Amino acid sequence: MTSKRDVVFPPDRHALYELHRYSPAIRSNGFLFVSGQVGSRQDGSPEPDLEAQVRLTFANLNAILAEAGCSFADVVDTTIFMLEPDAKFETIWEVAAEFWGQAPYPTVTAIGVTWLAGFQFEIKVIAKLPENATG
Repeated sequence: MTSKRDVVFPPDRHALYELHRYSPAIRSNGFLFVSGQVGSRQDGSPEPDLEAQVRLTFANLNAILAEAGCSFADVVDTTIFMLEPDAKFETIWEVAAEFWGQAPYPTVTAIGVTWLAGFQFEIKVIAKLPENATG
């Protein structure tokens, strides 16, 4: 028996979900599994400025979290992907701190990669859904 995926879409979804055939997030067993989010404009193109791209990435992520009834404070695990970490990590981490909140922080794994489909930064998270959230 297969179960239907409980997909969460943000109100203003960008073109990448349909273009690349993936769900932004899935609710399952009290958790929200969010696909890697990037600083995509509505048409799916990358925001060119690194700082603005990181801010847009978090805006896209936060829209999904809000639609599921939670926030970044409910995030328990993060995976961050970035191009050229030696050159860009400090800038990325400085901007990310604006959204990261207070301790205790979620776990984080940061990975340097060679390709992100035109993007410089991507974040993937798992959040614990609040008791009153569906899923």
